Amino acid sequence: MILVLIDEAVTSGARLHRACNILGLRARTVQRWRQQGEQGFDRRLGPKTAPRNKLSPAERQAVLEVSQRPKYRELSPKQIVPRLADDGVFLASESTMYRILHEADALHHREPSRPRTVARPREHVAMGPYEVWSWDITYLRSAVRGAFYYLYLVEDIWSRKIVGWAVHEEESMDLASQLIDDTAATVNCDRNGLVLHSDNGGPMKGSTMLATLQRLGIVASFSRPHVSDDNPYSESLFRTLKLRPEYPRGAFASLEAARQWVADFVAWYNGEHLHSSIGFVTPEDRHTGRDIDILTARQKTYESARKRHPERWSRNTRNWQRVEVVKLNPEKEKAAA
Repeated sequence: MILVLIDEAVTSGARLHRACNILGLRARTVQRWRQQGEQGFDRRLGPKTAPRNKLSPAERQAVLEVSQRPKYRELSPKQIVPRLADDGVFLASESTMYRILHEADALHHREPSRPRTVARPREHVAMGPYEVWSWDITYLRSAVRGAFYYLYLVEDIWSRKIVGWAVHEEESMDLASQLIDDTAATVNCDRNGLVLHSDNGGPMKGSTMLATLQRLGIVASFSRPHVSDDNPYSESLFRTLKLRPEYPRGAFASLEAARQWVADFVAWYNGEHLHSSIGFVTPEDRHTGRDIDILTARQKTYESARKRHPERWSRNTRNWQRVEVVKLNPEKEKAAA
């Protein structure tokens, strides 16, 4: 039956290894079953007899009772087994004790040793410009060894346009809040409901910054501590910036030189760079809506080329549809779907 299900999935367009992964199999295993003349049965039946060295119910109960004693209940099996050995007692190995406690649902952290957990940031959806911004700070090497300039950069995640930036000799919440204040003043939009996402650094969560966001009506959003994937748009932008061929291999000669270089980069990025995630149009074209005509013209060009030489196209033409929705930290269930 299992081979029939895999065949149905592959016939419907799924890849063999993807269909096998869902069922916990490898594609090579399915191929071997077919070579051995299997009729569609799942051969993963497991052992039919219990292993001879399996602990008896009484021995398993002894492990549970010992682990719940006041002397051991705050310890892990890695601590319990050696202590029992010091007393001349051996009940089970560490791995066996872990397995027994897991099956008994007894592997829970106690309050004093509970690791810190931080909820995943909520999903933010942008369907147009000025809905979700992402910002961060990166280092720019200076001519003084061990000293850096700090690039503050704000990006609109829907259009990928850099809407604000600054370069300073220090990293502070006052300079960060001033950048956000200046950026909000230069854009012509309704700021109420605008989301500003950042990581958990001091300038991002400082009192001055939070007060500025509250005054502007901007909603603050933060990544989990030490999780760079929660702020992927800024991280990707910094990667693009530092991989530019003209990026200094050594250091910036001065603060003015750093500011001039960033100004040139922003002009290139917003006005010339064809961004792959938004249909290979510039962030400025998408931000202003000019990308609609550009993508429509491209689609017509491809369709015309296909009509002239249909033998050169085995499938449909390239999809030049506009990307209408951009998500920041999409929920896992929706991302999987």
